[in-house]
Amino acid sequence: MTRFGHDVCGVVRSKKADIPWRAHVCDLLDREGLTHTLSAEKPDAVVHLAAIAFVQHGDVGGIYQTNVVGTRNVLDALERAGCRPRSVLLASSANVYGNSEREIIDESAPPAPVNDYAISKYAMELVARMWAGTLPIVIARPFNYTGAGQDDRFVLPKIVRHFRDKAPRIELGNLHVVRDFSDVRSVASAYRRLIEGDYAGRTFNVCSGTGHSLHDVLSIMQELTGQAPEIYVNPQFVRENEVFKLIGNCAQLEQAIGSVQSIPLKATLAWMLENSPE
Repeated sequence: MTRFGHDVCGVVRSKKADIPWRAHVCDLLDREGLTHTLSAEKPDAVVHLAAIAFVQHGDVGGIYQTNVVGTRNVLDALERAGCRPRSVLLASSANVYGNSEREIIDESAPPAPVNDYAISKYAMELVARMWAGTLPIVIARPFNYTGAGQDDRFVLPKIVRHFRDKAPRIELGNLHVVRDFSDVRSVASAYRRLIEGDYAGRTFNVCSGTGHSLHDVLSIMQELTGQAPEIYVNPQFVRENEVFKLIGNCAQLEQAIGSVQSIPLKATLAWMLENSPE
């Protein structure tokens, strides 16, 4: 954002020394704190990314509090603070589609969420409709994305860390699930172009349009490192309500903002490997 001339500020739960932009410490569940912060900043655009995004997060109540009530608080605080942003981008999730019957999923596919995380994200979209007449809300439905610095509770950084550490064995879940993995840099570029345009009231898939299984990911990592660790499928890691294939159609997004400029998964994994924390 800053490279394109935007003055960036943000809300964080705890301030860290390496945050390269103006940061306000505030919790999504603190309505008054959010209202005070937004009154002070009067943002021209809002990108709401804060959420519990780990599907297997143990605190189910926390998922709904953060993802649904937290989003409601942000929208309510914008209104109470008298903010008139040109765009409010809400990051939902492609998980709302669930096990779609469509091979490639576009925005017309009916939502069919199958876990608490996905249900919370779809509920967030429904809550946002209450502000459809007063705030220029854009819904982004990102498919899986990753990059250097992602928490290794998520599967791709977990795999990268094991290869970096030359671990002899990796325990994973279902290796046959297929996901549309994007590079976080491509996703950030798409979000920037969405808030710079006039897309209020619209919903966009943010994806590459290409699916990879975990088998594919492991093959790429073996090619990058020359290593071949033992792969153990741990039954405890196999979800009962697993979404088996999730590949997106980005035609509507590209019609709006131009090419999503997808970065090949191999390049993303190489970047993660080179920048993986010790």
